[in-house]
Amino acid sequence: MVEMMTTEDPLSGEEIEIPADVEIGEIVDSPATGAELEVIAIDPITLEEAPELEEDWGE
Repeated sequence: MVEMMTTEDPLSGEEIEIPADVEIGEIVDSPATGAELEVIAIDPITLEEAPELEEDWGE
């Protein structure tokens, strides 16, 4: 069984559960809003909205 931790969804302010073994830079889906969130700190776990990926046309 995967251990879970709770943290605050930065978009909704709701408490959400994410796996305890997340790493900085990892993207998790918010169960509250469906948005992609990026882990920016571990202690305490801090999330922010993940940046939108833009097309790279090799420029």
